[in-house]
This record gives sequence, structure tokens and C-alpha cells, in this order.
Amino acid sequence: MKKELKCHVGIGGVVEGEALVANDNFSARYDLDRIKGIFSRPNHALAGQSYKDKILVFNTAKGGVASAWMLHEMTSRDMAPKAILFNTANTILAQGAALAGMAMCDRFVDGDVTQLIQTGDRVTVYPDEGRVVVKTTGA
Repeated sequence: MKKELKCHVGIGGVVEGEALVANDNFSARYDLDRIKGIFSRPNHALAGQSYKDKILVFNTAKGGVASAWMLHEMTSRDMAPKAILFNTANTILAQGAALAGMAMCDRFVDGDVTQLIQTGDRVTVYPDEGRVVVKTTGA
């Protein structure tokens, strides 16, 4: 099944990939092992899972300037997600996504994005249109 979600106009280019979803928050500084490409904070909902080349879906962004430059660092080493979708993002992480050339969108019209997309869904993000297309896995 295919569905289209509307959101605030985002950052970055069009990307497609597999969703990795958690009703949790996100900090590039505290949640990740940026060398191994996995979520490393033990009490994070995605602990132990790889984020590389995924479309990450979270409740909100947390963290400051360090999280922003870490997105750029991850992209420069080809150890980054393809995009990050939030219910609400903060301006610092949005700046980090812009610096990294990473797609990022937030403020979904249809509700909580962590409930609208499931892990394993195929997702195409159109940030400049404020649109996300989801092909559900049916799981």
C-alpha cells in the first residue's frame, strides 16, 4: 500500500530508502557510535541497530551545535542516514542537516510521524515539496 504524507518544506534533496522508526528522540552526539554506524546509547529504542543509509523517523531532535557538526562528519565518512524525519526538529539540527546535505523534514500534517511510518517501509522524501511517500511493508 502506498500513502503520501504532507509536512513542512524541508532541507536537502530527494532520497529513497528503508525506514527505521522509533517513538524516541534523537541526538547525533549521545545516541550514536559514529564509527560503527549504530545506535549505541543502551536505553535508546534503537540500541544496537544500524542507521547507515536509513530514513530515520523520530519524535524530536535534541542536542546542540555538536550534534549539528556530527551530521556533517558522518556524511563525510559515508556513515550517515539518508534522511531524518521528525515530528519536530530544532533549528540547530536543521542547520546541521543543511551543512551535511542531508534530507530532513518535520511537522507532519497527518499526525505523529512515528505512527504513520513503520520500520521496514520504503520511503521517498521530497523535502522541497514538503512531501513523503511511504510504501508500507504490510507488517
